[in-house]
Amino acid sequence: MPITAPEKLTPKGRATRERIVAAAAELMTQRGVARTTIEDIQEAAAVSTSQMYHYFADKGDLVAAVIDFQTDQVLAVQRLGLDRLECLEDLRRWRDIMVDMMRSLGCIGGCPIGSLANELTETDPLARAQLMRSFAQWENMIRDGLNVIASRGELPDHTDVDTMALA
Repeated sequence: MPITAPEKLTPKGRATRERIVAAAAELMTQRGVARTTIEDIQEAAAVSTSQMYHYFADKGDLVAAVIDFQTDQVLAVQRLGLDRLECLEDLRRWRDIMVDMMRSLGCIGGCPIGSLANELTETDPLARAQLMRSFAQWENMIRDGLNVIASRGELPDHTDVDTMALA
């Protein structure tokens, strides 16, 4: 847990904490969690050691905040298409948005949540549980849309919507 809970921070304190998390997320995306040091994050966020430890008890605490940050970022983009899934054409449109987005990035980087999961799930049980919740949120968004499409009769009878959402 952070030494100072985010909801109890002043606006300036929240901004500092958010700057630290954003800097950590960017560095961890570029270098990986293991190759990103607290000192690297301090330098990128332009904060002192005392500020860092005012907001985060340790690197694990900061990694948890990065997972939340990346989940919020990824799911916000996903909601642009998934919150309006009502027919197969909407599903295709969402797919095309995702493909176009990856093409615009040169297909470099992949999914920030997936990258964190790849690096942390075998070594950090707390991060694994947190990442499982992140993927479950995403899966539920897809499942909700697929259920609407199925209820309209646009999926073959006996389609396993749960398996499709997971896939």
